[in-house]
Amino acid sequence: MSSVPTLRNAAYGIHFADQIALVAVPLVAALAFEAPADVIGLLVACQSLAHLVGSVPFGVMVDQRPLRALAIVAAVVSMVGFAGAALAVQAQSLVGFAICVTGAGFGAVLFGLTALSILPREVAASAMARANAQIEIPRAVSSFAVPLAVGLVISDVPGAVLFAAASLGGGFALIQCLRLRRFASGDVKRVSVLRQIVHGGQFVRRHSILRPIAFCAVFWNFAFAVLLVALVPAIQEVFRFDPGSFGIALAAFGLAAILGAWLAGAISERVAPSVILLFGPGSSFVAAAGLLLIAPDGGAAVLYLCFFGLGFGPSMWLIAQNSVRQLVTPPDMLGRVNAVIQMAIYGVRPLGALAGGAVSASFGAERGLALAAVAFAVSFGVSVFSDLRRVASYGGLRVS
Repeated sequence: MSSVPTLRNAAYGIHFADQIALVAVPLVAALAFEAPADVIGLLVACQSLAHLVGSVPFGVMVDQRPLRALAIVAAVVSMVGFAGAALAVQAQSLVGFAICVTGAGFGAVLFGLTALSILPREVAASAMARANAQIEIPRAVSSFAVPLAVGLVISDVPGAVLFAAASLGGGFALIQCLRLRRFASGDVKRVSVLRQIVHGGQFVRRHSILRPIAFCAVFWNFAFAVLLVALVPAIQEVFRFDPGSFGIALAAFGLAAILGAWLAGAISERVAPSVILLFGPGSSFVAAAGLLLIAPDGGAAVLYLCFFGLGFGPSMWLIAQNSVRQLVTPPDMLGRVNAVIQMAIYGVRPLGALAGGAVSASFGAERGLALAAVAFAVSFGVSVFSDLRRVASYGGLRVS
């Protein structure tokens, strides 16, 4: 029996919990702890710390340790971390709250890397994209639904209750992970961890398909971080829209991600991967360029349409490139390869945010949007002028 449905259910629990934290941490910090802006910023940064610090060592673990055990550990870390956060809110311990939400974030990182390594052991190459779509849809659904739900109840529900709900999500994931079958683990070799990490990075750098995937992801995430920073002043000062349009735009982004993830799985056996691998970054550039054409005091529909495009194509691209990565990477290196790319992505986001803030503050929000469009164009160019345009099918990529 395939473990994919069980893994999908566990993903719902993990991503439900993680999204509660992403939305609730700054709100609870302000409402329950009355934290100043700099402390709130530090708490938000702590959430990203798990991806930066945990990705590479977890990638090594995924290549060497039993995957079922790692999935269970990930769920336990999430459940216990968010339970601790709920208790910290109740006890009014800001330090304890920061430690617990940061610790819980490591659970989501470990689960994501573990799930990516489980799928190639469970499904055929031709079904890889469909399986990845099943694992991605929970994240997309949670990203869309949880912020809306938290926004509706945050004024009436104590912060401790929100993190207790997140802990229940981790508990649900744990129940599902306990149902996973056991998978063979990689051979543990007497090689230093640093050398293994370097080996994973070198493999990505030298591979004609993984290299453009990594660069495309890096430039895309840089661009998106720039865009989010520049968009708020652009909405207020350039477009002169209602501030609430920012939230609606993000909701359109989330809805598009759900539809894109579903469609990517549905058409995976009928459309060449190269089409999706180019469509994702290409549609992002078109959407970002569309933002530059919005007229002041015009309707916000173009803004929502552009953000729909930013969510739709890239969510399809994410599933396609995950599938390609899983198929061209030797199984005993998959954890490290995924970790190297993930660390690069999360490492570039703060740089994008800083660049977007600096350009917008110095030259205006319009220049910030233009910088984002240029970075999206580079992301598309990296894909077009690479071997990604030659990936005709998933079946021909399987590593023996």
